[in-house]
Amino acid sequence: MNLLSIGGSDPSSGAGIQSDVKTFAGFNVYGLTAITAITSQNTSRFGMVEPASQKILKSQLESVISDFKIDGIKIGMVFNSQVIKIIHTKLKKLKIPIVVDPVIKSTTGGMLIEKSAMVDFQKYIIPLATVITPNKYEAEVLAKTKINSKNTLEKVAMIIQEMGAKNVVITGIEEENKKISDFVLEKNTKYTISGNQITSINHGSGCNYSAALIFAIAENKTIQESVKFAKKFTYNSIKNAEKIGDGITITNITKHDNIHVELSDAIDKFVKFKEIYKNIPECQTNFVYSKQKPKSTKDILGISGRVVKAGKKVIVAGNLAYGGSKHIATALLTINKKFPEINSAVNIKYQKKTISKIEKSRMLVCSYDRTNEPKNVKIGSSTIEWGIKKAIKDLKVPPDVIFHEGDFGKEPMIIVFGNTPKVILKKLSKIV
Repeated sequence: MNLLSIGGSDPSSGAGIQSDVKTFAGFNVYGLTAITAITSQNTSRFGMVEPASQKILKSQLESVISDFKIDGIKIGMVFNSQVIKIIHTKLKKLKIPIVVDPVIKSTTGGMLIEKSAMVDFQKYIIPLATVITPNKYEAEVLAKTKINSKNTLEKVAMIIQEMGAKNVVITGIEEENKKISDFVLEKNTKYTISGNQITSINHGSGCNYSAALIFAIAENKTIQESVKFAKKFTYNSIKNAEKIGDGITITNITKHDNIHVELSDAIDKFVKFKEIYKNIPECQTNFVYSKQKPKSTKDILGISGRVVKAGKKVIVAGNLAYGGSKHIATALLTINKKFPEINSAVNIKYQKKTISKIEKSRMLVCSYDRTNEPKNVKIGSSTIEWGIKKAIKDLKVPPDVIFHEGDFGKEPMIIVFGNTPKVILKKLSKIV
């Protein structure tokens, strides 16, 4: 994947082009850049701005657009009308998702767009936006309307949407319960996504958010999924912020773990399955995803606790951790040795009606009989290892499902296997 960042250069690498390149690298994607302005700033103060010439900006954009397949574009600092009009001319015909981060003022106090350019920004840049991500202050400036009890977030977002943005996300709305929320206005829906608040001033969180958002959208996530992803990513970048200079902290971009993100997203969807509580066994559920060629359960990501049933709801009790699962991770490790393409698994409650659905869906299903378990097989992880080996012994292709009907004091169980958590969810949608 190739992502293009159009914005200003920040020599402190806390924000701007440099920050976006760090974020994209953390996502294991290739970052392209077009610099609109050179700034001098650090963690304590903002110095000066020198915009790129029209000629060099136009040449930068032509160079990357003509040579690379670009999967997504983020627009940050644009500074003046000349820059704005060039960007509009070069991007207006592209069918590529674009996130606009309407940066107006630096955290350290510098103005990042000329006042005289605001009208052109509204006319030429906002209509390019698949999503625009103003914070509360930026939204008020763009809409020329204060957010208060009379003028709601929705009203201000609608004003911005009417300027041409397909979707509007107003970020960083502080709530009374130490939560911080993002208000989202799509074409036909509106909603709020809340999260925990970290009360500290930092440099770079806005850039982190918009860069993570364009990555998620380019991965074909929905707007809601993308906002949740960007919010979680930004929260972690703030939590891990470091005091590198003499002034405010700089957000820290840790290496992106695709395995962690994919499994986390899958678990979020799993717990929302209709009446999923009916499929949680007495021993509860774990959902796992492994690195390529896992050598032990320490190479397999799972929930350190379980997905547990709470009345007619299910909740995730515990955090994702490598080595967090023993039983289901051992089952996955065993099957992966014979079928290395199988990297994910989840266990659900054994029910005859579920087995019937599995068979009708034409999935490959096999089983083993725990009553035949040799006496010398130890109780614990070796039991599941013996059972999985027994079930797949004569198979030439990997199974979708392995089950057993239990034994005295041993609960029967169904385990669903797949290449990825997404594949597992597709299989579950047919059987639960």
